[in-house]
Amino acid sequence: MKNLLEFILIHLVDHPEEVKIEIVEEEQGTTFLIHVHPDDMGKVIGKKGSVINAIRSIAKIRALKEGIRPYITLAEPKEIA
Repeated sequence: MKNLLEFILIHLVDHPEEVKIEIVEEEQGTTFLIHVHPDDMGKVIGKKGSVINAIRSIAKIRALKEGIRPYITLAEPKEIA
């Protein structure tokens, strides 16, 4: 699942070297926390959330095969000082 998300995101953003995905296992499912460069946040979210929702839909399809319940979350960008 992580490989699929990385593949999609790396080809979507302008700063692929800053794409990182954290995996948090919980009782209700698995959370995939996506970190991208602050300049790429808009591309990942898309107009009215269309891109991130499409990524979530793809993840749900893949999760059926793996038998997990995925939660795809986009991390808040860190302030650059």
